Amino acid sequence: MTRTPQHTHGIIIGHDITTTRTQQRVKNTRLKQVLEQARMRLSDRLEADLLVSHALQKDRTYLYAHDHIDLNDEQLAAIHQLIKRRQLGEPVAYLLGHKEFYGRSFEVSPAVLIPRPETELIIDQALHLALPKNAKVVDVGTGSGCIGLTLAIERPNWVVCVSDVSANALAVCQQNRHILNPTNVVIQQGALLNPWRDQRFDLIVANLPYIAPNDPHLDNADLGHEPHMALVADGDGLELIFSLIQQAPNHLHPGGYMVLEHGFEQQVAIEKALIEQGFDEVSGLKDLAGQPRLVIGRWSKPE
Repeated sequence: MTRTPQHTHGIIIGHDITTTRTQQRVKNTRLKQVLEQARMRLSDRLEADLLVSHALQKDRTYLYAHDHIDLNDEQLAAIHQLIKRRQLGEPVAYLLGHKEFYGRSFEVSPAVLIPRPETELIIDQALHLALPKNAKVVDVGTGSGCIGLTLAIERPNWVVCVSDVSANALAVCQQNRHILNPTNVVIQQGALLNPWRDQRFDLIVANLPYIAPNDPHLDNADLGHEPHMALVADGDGLELIFSLIQQAPNHLHPGGYMVLEHGFEQQVAIEKALIEQGFDEVSGLKDLAGQPRLVIGRWSKPE
């Protein structure tokens, strides 16, 4: 309660503390309030919770069970920096340093493309092909290694070769191989199938760059942080895919397959290119969103 000051001999001796205190900025340090502020800043509850969890080096369950605790200045600063970087468009996966793919966590960095859920369709299709028990497979343009390493883990009898033109990308792939520890993986650096020279495979899989240089999707904030060379290809985005198709006959056993991921309105052109190259059983597949996503072709001609 505010008391009315009393005047004695012209001197104010009242007990109103508002006449003496200085205004101070109050800082919310309680985890519950910090979470609420982060969610408001990002307008995305999940992203906010993931970033706060990462800053505190705790899982999300901890946030909800301990939202009454007070955070220290170091923790608050770490949270603020992550939220600010996300507001500026940096992808959550890069901020966290990892991304889930086919039920496993893969290390990622700005040196590699962030694994997408739709790319898991490559895994599903590859695992259902009629391949030898000890098949030899190559993942071209492996990036983080999410496709090749997943196939190696799912099929430990296969020999899985992975390659990429980028040394920085292969460093991330090497880290993921170390963490996930498949023993049936060979890693080489180089463009397309060049690192494998005279080797032949039962299956070639690839998620190569397929965005055209003038594609408006490149203005997307998240894509602006991913490596340009992992996204963009000349020739309406199809140059690298067409080059791989041309190389493939010299690297496939009879009865071997190609599984290629592609982008918007590219499926018909890729099917045509495979047929013209001599592939048969060529077919296109849609992803779970109903978008054309993969083309599969079989090479049946003798070596």
